[in-house]
Amino acid sequence: MKLILLSNPNFFVEEDKILTTLFEEGLDILHIRKPGSEPVYCERLLTLIPAQYHKRIVVNDHFYLKEEFDLLGIHLSHHNPTAPKDYKDAVSRTCYTLEEVKELKPKSNYVILKNVYDSISEPEYKSLFTTQELQEAARQGIIDRHVMAQGGISQENILGVRELGFGGVVVRGDIWKRFNIHQGCDYKELIAHFRKLRRAAD
Repeated sequence: MKLILLSNPNFFVEEDKILTTLFEEGLDILHIRKPGSEPVYCERLLTLIPAQYHKRIVVNDHFYLKEEFDLLGIHLSHHNPTAPKDYKDAVSRTCYTLEEVKELKPKSNYVILKNVYDSISEPEYKSLFTTQELQEAARQGIIDRHVMAQGGISQENILGVRELGFGGVVVRGDIWKRFNIHQGCDYKELIAHFRKLRRAAD
């Protein structure tokens, strides 16, 4: 099962070192999402991540970076719903309903279904689906290996996500809550926890 990380929304000093180490530890895909950021800061972050990992990076904003750094692809969402003109490479999309999954999956390399569980990083976002609804969606082939689960993903529920038929998970809060981006410099706890997630996803 794929393990995808959504970046911290803020830039911070140790970020490139942490992301590089996560790639070394088996991170499949990184989504760089920095809402409202200046492109130059995303460029700087990408220059600090070894080029050998660029093909595992997706950008959620500043789509020109895909070509400039030879990245894996771009991600479309309600905030950035349209790909650049004549863009033909890899695309992923955010979905909030199973109907959106049915509609957008054929047009995407993969889709991310949000709010599968209660969010860790944004407690106001609660699960939108019952287990029964997700099981039925898997039975109908709506959920399959091209659908990634996001929202409240942790070591405790990865096995359940696999049993529901998802092709992977998107983690954010469960990773970033283990490092203080304003004061931290020791990220051993974050990496140790990622290893547990990697084992659970394999």
